[in-house]
Amino acid sequence: MFGDAAEPLAEIIPACLARAHDRARNGHQGVHTQTLEAYGHGLHAVQYEELAAGLSSLPDSTAVRLQARTVMIVAGQVIYPIRYAKQDVPVTAARLKKAVGLRAELIRRHGPESRQQEFDLGLESEEPDVHRDLGQLPPGAGLVLVAYACSMDRGVMRLEWGSAELRREDRYLVWHHHEPLRS
Repeated sequence: MFGDAAEPLAEIIPACLARAHDRARNGHQGVHTQTLEAYGHGLHAVQYEELAAGLSSLPDSTAVRLQARTVMIVAGQVIYPIRYAKQDVPVTAARLKKAVGLRAELIRRHGPESRQQEFDLGLESEEPDVHRDLGQLPPGAGLVLVAYACSMDRGVMRLEWGSAELRREDRYLVWHHHEPLRS
């Protein structure tokens, strides 16, 4: 899928997410909150920043802004990070918080074709409005999810990448393919 960029990606992505964790942990320690709010919000923001900084030097990479975050496209594939858990659980347990919104639409529109048959009950279903930011992506762009579990105490765990579809009824990711990245 990535050709010559596959090996550099497999090295750069784990390093970027490790730096994102370090920055989020340092931010949490700097504000001395009793909750992990600063860590979680910080990690969410810096994961995109670190991936953009790390991947921008690769050939055939492009930066796109989605919902005020810079997301990288490498070799026609959107590289999208998802922290799916705070404890060490398999990526097959990954589930989105919401079945709507940018992430859900991104997975539905740029992820793999659904393996699940939808029942045609003869009812007209209304397509939800496309998130305006998704219009910035090339129509044929694919999607590679970079899914990982991460906690403030243990750092990045279970880092994997692959392609998945989103089951609307329970928000679980159904992986078509996934493989671990060294973290």
